[in-house]
Amino acid sequence: MDVPLLVIVDAANVVGSVPDGWWRDRRGAAERLRDRLVAYAEGGLPGRAGPLEIVLVVEGAARGVASVPGVQAVSAPGSGDDRMVELVAEAGDRDVLVVTADRELRRRVAELGAEVTGPRTVRSD
Repeated sequence: MDVPLLVIVDAANVVGSVPDGWWRDRRGAAERLRDRLVAYAEGGLPGRAGPLEIVLVVEGAARGVASVPGVQAVSAPGSGDDRMVELVAEAGDRDVLVVTADRELRRRVAELGAEVTGPRTVRSD
């Protein structure tokens, strides 16, 4: 059986990519993103057929967002970027796609073999 593509989503970066008032309720914004990601778990992303394993990494005021079927929420104890790099490293030879626009994070995960795409991949608004 094929292992599904692991998609690691930088919640802070994706939420922050649209100035829609997210800063007033960071946790609520992360929960809304999590809920939108559920459809991608089975349906896939553009150019990537489902099912996908989706991990949403949250940090700061968004910590504590619960996982839901299709999306595993991971609260970073410190830097969300560092936690995402750890997750890519832990994935070994598995195919990984990281969703972020953060240039330094993109560089770090690419060095570990992950592919990278921007927030628009998972933002429909």
